[in-house]
Amino acid sequence: MAWFILLIAGLFEIGWAVGLKYTEGFSRLVPSVLTAGAMIISLALLGFALKTLPVGTGYAVWTGVGAVGTAILGIVLFGESMAPMRLASIGLIVAGIISLKFATPD
Repeated sequence: MAWFILLIAGLFEIGWAVGLKYTEGFSRLVPSVLTAGAMIISLALLGFALKTLPVGTGYAVWTGVGAVGTAILGIVLFGESMAPMRLASIGLIVAGIISLKFATPD
């Protein structure tokens, strides 16, 4: 269950990271409130997952899910680069997340 919670926390991290773009420096009320809400939920879920998971693994997976998701949404939503090296680097992060899952007892 902790891994599932950690995944959801990572999804909320993606939400607030992308949300930051829409806040325009926290000058827009609705995107700012939604972004702040996603931050709070993401951190709360991370904290809950860390009751069971090792802190190093949990934090690395949380940031990895956030980084990969944010990079993918940057490509899709904002037309960011799809350079082969960038995509390969994203793939390496995914490989690291998967490796941590298999290397960490439940």
